[in-house]
Amino acid sequence: MKTEDFYYDLPEELIAQYPIEDREESRLLVLDKKTGKLEDRIFKDIIDYFYPGDCLVLNDTRVIPARLFGSREGKKEKIEFLLLKRVERDTWETLVRPGKKVKPNNRIIFGDGLLIADVLSINEDGTRNVKFIYDGIFEEILDKLGEMPLPPYIKGELKDKERYQTVYSKHEGSAAAPTAGLHFTMELLKRIEEKRVNIAYLTLHVGLGTFRPVKVENIEEHHMHSEYYEVSKEAADIINRTKSEGGRIIAVGTTSTRTLETVANQKGEIIPSKGWTDIFIYPGYEFKIIDGLITNFHLPESTLLMLVCAFAGKDNIFNAYKYAIENKFRFFSFGDAMFIK
Repeated sequence: MKTEDFYYDLPEELIAQYPIEDREESRLLVLDKKTGKLEDRIFKDIIDYFYPGDCLVLNDTRVIPARLFGSREGKKEKIEFLLLKRVERDTWETLVRPGKKVKPNNRIIFGDGLLIADVLSINEDGTRNVKFIYDGIFEEILDKLGEMPLPPYIKGELKDKERYQTVYSKHEGSAAAPTAGLHFTMELLKRIEEKRVNIAYLTLHVGLGTFRPVKVENIEEHHMHSEYYEVSKEAADIINRTKSEGGRIIAVGTTSTRTLETVANQKGEIIPSKGWTDIFIYPGYEFKIIDGLITNFHLPESTLLMLVCAFAGKDNIFNAYKYAIENKFRFFSFGDAMFIK
């Protein structure tokens, strides 16, 4: 299967640069994956597609201000760091630009010495492992010096950092938001619960896999970057009970989907666990647990687009994207949503 099979043309003006004022007023394109039928709705209408006894699965990760700007000790040029994942307490895997200038044993200074990074090693994929040196609490220093790691296609400045967080974000550690969840408000979640829909929370810290394009010709050769997840016994029990009672499992986002498919056994039961996943879902994959998917519109040739094609069928997805482009839906992180049922 070729990477180019997942290419489509997108007018640049359809790439959403800012979140809309009211989260649940985003547009919603509903796709029936069995028939290919499309419905054009508003996101708050999502509640009409849930039945009592269904289970909505949300990723409660919280984005850290993971973008830092500093300079090499004794040099003036600007070096950009993107924190990808914590390897151990003060050691992080980072994406560095420009990478050629940053070598092992280099020291990077941030905020006039408030934070210092010693470069330990260069990994096979070009990322760097660095050890941070500081006085005080790392998270507080990061809040002071760091910026929200908005994707490169978003050119504007985000005035309210919370708009790149879900309203239910809880556990810090992501380098990007699980953007399908950005459409939910606490009021909408309350209405969903009042409809007797179960809600389960898991955690997947979004890392480099979100940013990395597929560069190989054959998608089977692409290697996903691993990301840390946790699925509690409480969440597993809610999901397993829903499934056993005939309810549907509806994942919010590709991150929730990848986590569920990682921890589900062949019987479709969720096993409580935590660890690292590098699962890559593309057409031909047989889903073990999810019945529905809420997601955004994804970049051409991305692993996220391949995942939704695996779930709904490539023809269905490309027909839906064609409709979305013709009807001027907003694309990518701050864009509109799809519900695949």
